Formats: sequence, C-alpha cells, structure tokens
Amino acid sequence: MILFKHRRSAERDTFSVPRSVQKSIPIKRIYQDGVFQVSGKFSKTWRFFDVNYAVASPEKQRELFMTYCSFLNSLPIGATAKITLFNRQLNQKDFGRTLLMPMQGDRRDLYRNEYNALVLGKAAESNNLIQEKYITISAEKKSVEEARAFFSRVGTDLTTGLSRMSSSVREITVNDRLRLLHDFYRPGEEQLFRFDLEDTIRKGHDFRDCIAPDCISFQKNHYELGDHVGRTLFLREYASFISDEMITELMDYPRNMMLSIDIIPVAMDEAVSDIRKRIMSVESDITRWQQRQNQSNNFTANIPYDLEQMRSETKEFMDDLMSRDQRMMLALVTLTHLADNLEQLDQDTEALQAIGRARGCQFNILRYQQEDALNTVLPLGLKRIDATRTLTTECTAVLMPFKSQEIQDAGGIYYGVNAVSHNLIICNRGNLLNGNGFITGVSGSGKSMAAKQEVSALALSTDHDIIIVDPEREYGELVRALGGEVITISASDPNGCHINALDLSEGYGDGKEPLVMKSEFIMSLYEQLMGADKIEPQEKSIIDRSVGNIYREYLKNYQGQPPTLKDLYDDLMKQVNPEAHRIALALELFTVGSLNVFSHQTNINTKSRILCFDIQDLGENLKSVGLLVMLDAIYNRVIQNRREGKYTHVYIDEIYLFFANGSGSGHSITNYSSEFLYKCWKRFRKYGATLTGITQNVEECLLSNTARMMFANSEFLLMLNQATTDREQLARLLGASDTQMSYVDNAPAGHGLIKVGGAIVPFANELPKNTELYRLMSTRPGED
Repeated sequence: MILFKHRRSAERDTFSVPRSVQKSIPIKRIYQDGVFQVSGKFSKTWRFFDVNYAVASPEKQRELFMTYCSFLNSLPIGATAKITLFNRQLNQKDFGRTLLMPMQGDRRDLYRNEYNALVLGKAAESNNLIQEKYITISAEKKSVEEARAFFSRVGTDLTTGLSRMSSSVREITVNDRLRLLHDFYRPGEEQLFRFDLEDTIRKGHDFRDCIAPDCISFQKNHYELGDHVGRTLFLREYASFISDEMITELMDYPRNMMLSIDIIPVAMDEAVSDIRKRIMSVESDITRWQQRQNQSNNFTANIPYDLEQMRSETKEFMDDLMSRDQRMMLALVTLTHLADNLEQLDQDTEALQAIGRARGCQFNILRYQQEDALNTVLPLGLKRIDATRTLTTECTAVLMPFKSQEIQDAGGIYYGVNAVSHNLIICNRGNLLNGNGFITGVSGSGKSMAAKQEVSALALSTDHDIIIVDPEREYGELVRALGGEVITISASDPNGCHINALDLSEGYGDGKEPLVMKSEFIMSLYEQLMGADKIEPQEKSIIDRSVGNIYREYLKNYQGQPPTLKDLYDDLMKQVNPEAHRIALALELFTVGSLNVFSHQTNINTKSRILCFDIQDLGENLKSVGLLVMLDAIYNRVIQNRREGKYTHVYIDEIYLFFANGSGSGHSITNYSSEFLYKCWKRFRKYGATLTGITQNVEECLLSNTARMMFANSEFLLMLNQATTDREQLARLLGASDTQMSYVDNAPAGHGLIKVGGAIVPFANELPKNTELYRLMSTRPGED
C-alpha cells in the first residue's frame, strides 16, 4: 500500500503535545470562502440533501443506485472525498424558540398551549434527530489560490452529479463550517455559537476559541469531550454481501453521532497495474503449490479453496475495471458517537456493533488511536487511520448515504410526522420559489382539517392577514374563535353584506393599465354567468368599450365610488348595437333582478386581519360567480396589504369551480375565469401573498391546461387519500413512484404525501381529539 504512505505524509503534523484544547484541533488556517488548511492539505465542504431512496420503487432504486455510482466515478483523482452524516439530537432550547408559540396573554393562549403540547408530544414520539449530510474534498496544493481553482471545478462536478439524483448541493461558508464543528464539540450549546472573522482578526483571537470544548481528553478506548464521553469505531470486516440499508440503520440510532466514508479514487492505469500484479501473484502461488504436489507424486490434487477463491475474485475485479465501467476505490468507514456517561457509551457501542453484525460486518473500537480516529471522522479532510479496503465503484456505492427527504425549514410550522424517518415535518412556505399550493383529497380524507390547522398555526403565531373563501360554511366557528370576522354573502337578504364586483383599488394591475385586467375580469364574470361558449369576439369588444366608459371618471383620481354592475348594465342598454343589448339582458338577472347581490356598492369595511367569506347562501347559480368576485375583492386587498407591508394568505375552497368550463371540456373559447385565477396565482408571489386551492376533484381540475400548469408550478402540494383516477393523474404530473403514491391509496384521514419544493415526503398528521382546536376544526358527522 505505497499509495497510503505517500498520502499519509501530508496528513500528519510533527508530533507535539498540545498545550490547550484549541491546539488539539488540527486546523491551521481558515479562509472567508470556507477553505480550510489542515496539516499539509486544503479542504472544502459542501452540504447535500437527501433523496427518497427508501420509498422509491425497486426500478427507481436501481436507477438511483446507478446514478450514485456515476457520481462516485466522477470524484477527482488525486484527492480524498469524505462523505459525512451528522446526527444531532434536537436542541430543546432552540426547538422551543423556533417552533413553539409564545404566549400573548389573550384568550387564544388556550389554543397556543394545545398547539405546543401537540408539537412537543410528536417530537417526543419521534427519534428527535436532525441529520445533515456533507461531502468534504481535500487535496495537496501549493497555494490557496490553486486550491480555490481546484475546488471551483470540483463544486461544479458535485452539483451536476448529485442533481441527477434530484439532490441539491450547497457550498457552505466559513461560519457554517465552524458551526458544524461547534455543534459536535459542544452538544447542547448549539444556540451559543458566535463568530465574526473580521472581528476575530482585528482582536487577534484564535478562531478555534469559538468551537473548542471546555476540555478534551483521549483515553485508551474512548475520549472525554466536556461533560460527554465519546468513542470512535471503524468498519474492520466487510460482509461478502452488504445491504444498502446498513448505513441508514446505523444513523437511525438515536444518539449524537457522526459517520464518515472516506473515498480515494485510484487512477485507472494504476488500478489495472495493481490488479495485474495481484493476478500474477496468485497464479505464482498456485503454480508453486502444484509443483509441490507434483514432487509428492500427487497429480490429481485440487487447488485449495482459498487460492481458487483469490484467483476468481481478482479476475472478476479485473473484468469489472475493464468492461463494466467500474473504478478502484480505497474506502474507510469510521463512526464516532457521544453519550452522557461511560456506561451508556458502552451500551451504545454494543448496539451499534450489533447492527453491523446483523449485516455481516464488524465494527471495532480503535484503541490508543482515538485522537487520530476523531480527526478522521470530522469533516476536516484528514484520514489518519490505516484501515482502508480496496473496493469497486458498486461496492462503495452500497454504503448508501440516502434514505428519505426531510422537510425541516427554519421559521416554519408543523405539518405532521415523516412516515419514513418519523421526524417532524416543519415547512415555511415563504422560503419557496412561490408559496402557492393545493390541498387535495377525497371527501373525509382530512383536507379541510389540514387547511384549518395551517390557518390556525398562522393566526396564532404570526401577524399575517388571512382570507378564506368558504363555499360550504366550514370555517366560520374556527375563524370566530381566532378573533376573525365571518362575512356572509346571501342573495336572499337584500339588506345583507354586499361586495361590488367592479371595485378597483389604486395599483390594480401591477402598475399596468388597470382597465386591461378589469376588462378581462368582467369577461370572466360574464363567462361564469353565461358559459364559456356564449361569448363572441364582437361581444368582447363591446364589453371592453363599456368598461372604458364607466371607469373614465373614476380613474382620474380614484375618488368617489367606483362603478357597479348596474352602471355597466345601463351603459350597455344605451348603446344601439343589438349585441350590447344581448349582453345587458344576460346581466339583467344579476344587476336589477333577484340575484343582484354583487351589483351594489361594497358595504363591508372591516379591518380584521382574519376574514372568512361565507358564500353558501348564494346557491348553485351564483356560487361560481361568487368565487370569482371574492377573488377580485381579495386581489384588491392584497394590493393594499402590499403597500402597508403586510403578508397575506388566501385560501379558496372548492377551487375546481374555476375550471368547470376549462379547455379540456371541449370549448374552443378561452376560459377567462381560470385565466384570471392563473394571473393571480402568478402575481400574488411578488405581492407578498400565498394562494392555496382546496379541492377533492383533482381529475376535473386537470382537464384544464391552465389548472395543470398551476399544479405543475406549485411548490406546495398536500395530497391526502386520492381516488384511483386522481392518483394516476397526480403520479404522471409529479413523476412520483408507485411506492410513493401508495401513501395516498386507501390512506387513513390525515395521512398522505406532502410536496415542498422538490421534496415529496409521506406524512401522518393526526390531531388529538380531546382538544378545543380539534373540536373547532372537525367536520366529521357525529363529532361535537
């Protein structure tokens, strides 16, 4: 193993007894871009994210495995790659600060207490682990400039290779890298990390002061780290067959631990030369054995099993290199774990070794080498343990670091528990490219419960505005309990609440000509009244002309009252064109007739930040119209909130009504209703708002090309139990595997899949029934 001796020389410093804890940390120099100089090498670390390997179909798993093999083959020659999995238990102080709702001293603290108890209970049931994955590349370079150029090329290759597995890669800064080491060296004090490179340089302080533990002592078979003890193991014996689940099983053990896989790719010419020498050595051994047998007149003796096995394995290794796109890799697996005391440490060591033995592998304790072993495990870029094994690419890829995607966003709210890893799902929709989304599921699957839970969490923990369009009168009690206002729009109450369908705020249309968008809205309204196939091109021109007539005075300074549908009706009746009269007659029922609820000036003037528009009493004839008018009124409110710096969350139940006459139904006329919704869908993001559609009729929605684009471009999707045809449509749209879609097939209420960005995760979200929040949210018959 001359190769190892050559590489070891750069990884060890001249021996000296460290005079302080800081001196025992083998980092010589750090740079602003995250490059570290460790011993005679430079290293840089990237963070990468999990993929859904465990829940993928067998075909998809094989595809991911082969893609991972290609990634390993792309690792740079002449450098060491260290894949590190870091498990740390959830810090309770940090957890309380970021996830639990602070009390406000109002009557809604009861609900906040219930929410906090729910989250704490689910956290206690989970393994309480946060797992992060890193890859560190280290190489010998003459200067930091040369190292930076090398790491720039490597970073591009890493991003390209892992993106083929749908895993993203993020380059971490010097602060992130020091925080990683701080979190390991000082468990339970994660929130205390503070570091400013410029301030440290100005004061002349040692940068290791911010990460060093209070004390560190290395013993025969363990080390003491502050108030904790730790031990490092290494994979000594490999099984002839290793399951791709072994690494994730080890990392599921609920302790603070770090596992690293060091990989040194060997150049192909060097690998082939080495294997040829091994083949020649084995053949020489066999020849000498046969000569000895011949000298003893034993001409029929069989070659010993061990020699025959060595001949077969070396030839197979050569075939792998020459014809199966395999490369030779030198691999080392090390694992370090922490405990509160030595007794617990011994128990944990035995448990981890048992996991290895169950897979035919043997993990041994490194005796009198704990310091070198710890520095090997940590993502510094060092390899100070001589226990490597020669493997092919596929054998190395079996040490699979992927299991399932996690959703744990900073500043997010609770959505349930990951059904695979049992970790909490914490999502912050504000961090996504766009926060818009859908909640779908058959009746009784828990979709309204999921929407109400999100509304409750936002109402209790933020000061954001929340607006709900409620066609089925499901949200009223919850909204009132949260301090909001319910506005009931009824066609049968002439003295009730009215909303002017033609309201127009200053800034309407995002700075463009406001009449253009308002004209499109009125066409979509007319379409809802008459049907998509009833409006002709000449009628569009007439509507556009009348819109300009009735808004001309109001748009001069936005003073006074805006026009109403009655004004539009009167302007159409004044025209001599028979088509204008036809349009006016179509509007008559909704302007001067009995369904004139949207033709009056708006008489709602509420400042409540939580609004629920109850449109159940509109009946079937006006419900789709009501949804459209509500959306336009909400659009005006969102514009006003944008000026005031307020964030807005909008929820529209029964959103499928917007697509009832979509392009998939055979109409050639443009569906203005869905187009108007789509424009809001695109514009709300830059207005500081999110729009959430709730529906059980996914297949009906997806008949519309507009709806299909909205689903495909939504970064958030909560899927509960789906009908068979809906599952098929969603699977094709999202590219989800059959294994993933099985989580929405006959799923219990509150169980399903959640899509956040590129992550699709199975979840379970069951609320305790003995709470006031559950009583307010439940719509299940028989539950009071």
